[in-house]
Amino acid sequence: MLSTLSGAFKVKEIRNKILFTLFVLVIFRLGAYITVPGINAKALQSVASSGLVSILNTFSGGGLTNYSVFAMGVSPYITAQIIIQLLQMDIVPKYVEWGKQGEVGRRKLNQHTKYLTVILAFFQSVGITAGFNQLSSLNLVQHPSISTYATIGIILTGGTMLTTWMGDMITDRGLGNGISMIIFAGIVARIPVGLQHVWQTYFVGVSGSDLWQPILFSIALIIVVLVIVTFTTWVQQAERRIPIQYTRRTAGSPDSSYLPLKVNVAGVIPVIFASSFIATPQTILMAFTQNYSQSTWYQILNNLFNMQTPTGAVFYTALIVMFTFFYAFVQVNPEKLSENLQKQGSYILGVWPGHETQTYVSNLLMRLSVVGSIFLGVISLIPLIAQDIWNLDESVGLGGTSLLIVVGVAIETLRQIRGLMMKREYVGFISGSRPKDLDSQDSGSKGSNQNEPNPQKS
Repeated sequence: MLSTLSGAFKVKEIRNKILFTLFVLVIFRLGAYITVPGINAKALQSVASSGLVSILNTFSGGGLTNYSVFAMGVSPYITAQIIIQLLQMDIVPKYVEWGKQGEVGRRKLNQHTKYLTVILAFFQSVGITAGFNQLSSLNLVQHPSISTYATIGIILTGGTMLTTWMGDMITDRGLGNGISMIIFAGIVARIPVGLQHVWQTYFVGVSGSDLWQPILFSIALIIVVLVIVTFTTWVQQAERRIPIQYTRRTAGSPDSSYLPLKVNVAGVIPVIFASSFIATPQTILMAFTQNYSQSTWYQILNNLFNMQTPTGAVFYTALIVMFTFFYAFVQVNPEKLSENLQKQGSYILGVWPGHETQTYVSNLLMRLSVVGSIFLGVISLIPLIAQDIWNLDESVGLGGTSLLIVVGVAIETLRQIRGLMMKREYVGFISGSRPKDLDSQDSGSKGSNQNEPNPQKS
């Protein structure tokens, strides 16, 4: 990994992408400390580790704890993506048609996703502000009124759209998926806060013979983290190679090859989707806390959409499993894959082209998704179970989700860097010329041979 990063910084194009991504992430982190006007910035410190605050802090990098302009993060945008993608499943004919139009259709769907994001962000911002303000011990809003709530809703909605725009800029001009990188930066930025919380909870005030307990807990926690990181990396890198045979052979092309499909096709997107799907109903329920907290329907829904309860943990895991199967077929469309293989004059060994190939790939995706969903569900569920058994802090329970996202995004970003470097090497080889960066390095070296022929001229 270190050698890949050091090599990437030597290439101007990749270096610019990395620096641009870091610049956008720094702007995002600075915005997480700009408090919304009319808000008591320290009001949420007492509930900073509660379920909803922890989830939204995952998507905003601690912005909700400070109640900053980026307090909602990208959670409304992710929820809007889920809704739009579900509506493409033969529910809204126009969306189904746009989904088949390639790049033009994708732009139209993205535009409608942004419109829905504005609506969700505004109602979610107003709902969470009113819900927290109803808690008598917080006094979040200094001068509560309809105009104040509307102003706060507009500011937080603007922050969400700005965060989404920054994510799009990272996707277009930087490295990795922009939205995933925003979430990644938020989680990494909160690691020092988490370590400080562990220190204050388990070490401060402990001395003498009682000190061995927090030390053993810390060692066990480090071992568990290393095991999860290693296992997650291994599964994320694992792939199923499908043998491909070519019917038409061109000069220099192989007779056969393989089609790689990752074992966990959906990556960490199901975990992000499930977390966002849990957070949105919790936000809405906060508006009914004061008047309906003792009602049966409120308690049922509150237990269902709370990952700290057994029912909520099971529902959260079920959502991860469902989104794993759903997003696997979004990532790899069997119908389009079958068409592309036919256009390339290739086929899967032992499988007829056309409908048979589509059926074969669909069945294979189902089997791979079973493995991927079990993997994601177990990694996300183990910390929640450990939290209930050993009465750990709620932020530890959400640590499995955060760890999955961090490892998954880091692997995908590193893979993209390697792809860019490999592409650059191939382009230089095919064109018969060397990259300018290498030419400039050689021309400035003392031991270069001035009589060496130019590959382009020769």
